[in-house]
Amino acid sequence: MLSEFLRRHQFLEDAIATVVGNTGGLKTNQLRRLDRIAKKKVPVALIISPEMARDLCQISYETGRQMGVLISRAGYVECVIVGDYKGIVIPHLSQFRVAGGRLKGLRCVHTHLSGEDLTEDDLMDLLFLRLDLMAAIKTMDNGLPEKIYGVHLVPTPIAGKNWVFLPPMVPTQQPQTLDKLIIALENEFSKFRPVVDVASGQDRAILISVTTTHKGLAQESMDELAELAGSDDVAVLDRVIQRREKINPKWILGKGKLSEIMLNALRVNANLLIFDQELNPSQIRSITDHTELRVIDRTQLILDIFARRALSREGKLQIEMAQLKYMLPRLTKRDDALSRLTGGIGGRGPGETKLEVDRRRIHNRLAKLTGKLKQVSRERHHRRARRRKKELPVLSLVGYTNAGKSTLLNSLTNSEILTGDKLFATLDPTSRRLRFPKDIEVIITDTVGFIRNLPKELLQAFASTLEELHEADVLVHVVDVSNPRFEEQIKVVEHVLKELELDTLPCLRVFNKVDKVEKDFAQHHAKEYNAVCLCALEPNTFGPFLDAARNMVWKEWGRSRGRNVVSITG
Repeated sequence: MLSEFLRRHQFLEDAIATVVGNTGGLKTNQLRRLDRIAKKKVPVALIISPEMARDLCQISYETGRQMGVLISRAGYVECVIVGDYKGIVIPHLSQFRVAGGRLKGLRCVHTHLSGEDLTEDDLMDLLFLRLDLMAAIKTMDNGLPEKIYGVHLVPTPIAGKNWVFLPPMVPTQQPQTLDKLIIALENEFSKFRPVVDVASGQDRAILISVTTTHKGLAQESMDELAELAGSDDVAVLDRVIQRREKINPKWILGKGKLSEIMLNALRVNANLLIFDQELNPSQIRSITDHTELRVIDRTQLILDIFARRALSREGKLQIEMAQLKYMLPRLTKRDDALSRLTGGIGGRGPGETKLEVDRRRIHNRLAKLTGKLKQVSRERHHRRARRRKKELPVLSLVGYTNAGKSTLLNSLTNSEILTGDKLFATLDPTSRRLRFPKDIEVIITDTVGFIRNLPKELLQAFASTLEELHEADVLVHVVDVSNPRFEEQIKVVEHVLKELELDTLPCLRVFNKVDKVEKDFAQHHAKEYNAVCLCALEPNTFGPFLDAARNMVWKEWGRSRGRNVVSITG
């Protein structure tokens, strides 16, 4: 008896591994039959074999539940799905290793019990999951299959629809052409080549912005998002801006627009969706579940750029802390199957779930990082103390990212700090000595630039770096006057400085990259903003800046004799 029980128990475990969904209440005999279906193979030229169609309909008729199968292009049944009377729920397809192309490489065939046609949910699953084919078998009152009703995607709309229905067919009279049809569809989709060159292994993204305001503002933000993507070595294949009266709380954009994006992702072979707006955990989960594509938002993109660029020990610690703080509220997946059982009074039950373990580990890691950053902060304090003893005034370079701060520091001090025409090329703070004419020596420092909607996690993580700005004598606000949005960028930097309570420090505004604009344009706006003009690549243009900086330093230094002097962040 014991051996029979163990054998039956082992069978149930094996069957559950291949049969998913609403299996509760199924008889052992029915599970055995479903398990046998999972082990069969379908001819590659057929949607489903007539025998499998008959078996699915019979079990569906007996249980009053829809039954479905996911079949690979090689004809193997990847899993059997048990639903309810109204429908089935397709599991996450990422767990199946199948050969696909633009399409997923899987077709879904399931039963319909009430004689209904392919539903809107069937069509949405076909599109969002990029299935090769979606098919329904209508089950007759005697439990036998009536006909198979199929639908597949097409790269260009026909009569306003992105899919084409196949003629209904009797399971025993299917044309043996499915494999050829799928190859033809893949070839049609592959004709839509990306408009940009995409390197092997490079992420291929569609940028998405949803706005309730004017589209012009959204377009400016989208342009900056494209620059961020380029800085992270992501190929931008398309951009989508949707204006809505109200943000969709589930998908952020409309379901119809999301379906258009999915079809376009198929055409251009995109594997990543980047949203300009910050997404909450439920929105990320909803979009990911419906599209089977990776989904990130602007904050995650910036964090990834920082993670790739940080070189110093402090920078790496700060980035890891920012990423963990961002990740913590987004740990939402509960899995009681991975619980740990414990013994003793008060210890029985599901124990500590994987979610709780992950949260505890993140909190422990954050505590360690906080301690390490405090140690780094103390080291910075000692370095500042040594600089105070030397009584050197400090200039801090601040400004929007890619304004040219690092290039200016290199030219002023004959340094070789890494620069690049990309956002956030510089993350780690750098300090150098600078001798003005008439023998005034200062320390000039450069660090990470600002950006609109700078993630609060980054501001918190970089607190130990940014705190040095409070001890600066003069701020030098570097502005890329050649950027069409330079006025908006000035406002962003001033807003961040106000948030950091740095708006009371004396500030010299510098218009950089004047070689890229008309001379009259630069002079007009320099007068309007009380700024000095220069080109960071041409030292012969530094005269007005050096005079103005020297005068401000001399004035502030003379006024503050006896107070502490600071190191700099920019």
